[in-house]
Amino acid sequence: MTTSDNGRVLLITGASTGIGRATAILAVAAGWKVVAAARSEQKLAALEAELGAERAMAVPCDVSDWGQQETMVRQAIERFGRLDAVFANAAFSKGSSFIDGEHKPDEWRDMVMTNLFGAAATARLTLPELVKTRGHFLVTGSVLGRVTSIRNLYAATKWAITGMAQAIRNEVASCGVRVTLIEPGIVDTPFWDGLQKPAAPELLPEDVARGVMYALGQPPHVDVSEIIIRPTGQAH
Repeated sequence: MTTSDNGRVLLITGASTGIGRATAILAVAAGWKVVAAARSEQKLAALEAELGAERAMAVPCDVSDWGQQETMVRQAIERFGRLDAVFANAAFSKGSSFIDGEHKPDEWRDMVMTNLFGAAATARLTLPELVKTRGHFLVTGSVLGRVTSIRNLYAATKWAITGMAQAIRNEVASCGVRVTLIEPGIVDTPFWDGLQKPAAPELLPEDVARGVMYALGQPPHVDVSEIIIRPTGQAH
């Protein structure tokens, strides 16, 4: 792992697997210090060991819990002194439809609390720090936040993320804070555990992580507002 240090600090939620984990690895390689947050303490500990405790900090956190997010932000500032970028990436899907099969309303509630409330709470708790550094807020949306999906409520949470990113940009643009909405297509990640993955082309987590790093790597006067990343062959 590189020993370079660009002096900047990136907080990532949903960092234990998939896109979040891949982004943490690329960010440390690019000289960032990383605060990696997720629910899985074991996977976070392994990531911290891989990246090096001097460059990465693991913070167990359920983003649906406001108090846990407050603790996450406080610990990040205590450890590294600042936040230069935040990637609100934590999300999951439960596959119950609106009409078919057994419906589990608690799963819907948990999904909304993680995907939507969790991202909003991350924004509210970190944006004051990003204003101080004229930093960068990134959030994971989805191609399903742009096109109609018949699958389930998950797509609606991502439509909400699309609107949230625009609302945040409207509020913080005058403060010099950049906002980027990352919208992947199908990605081969643990997101699909327990779900029926479509028989279609798919991205690797690293493909999306490179898009995140592209946005982060632009000069301060360049705000990459949206990045849509589909695997070649995915129609919509």
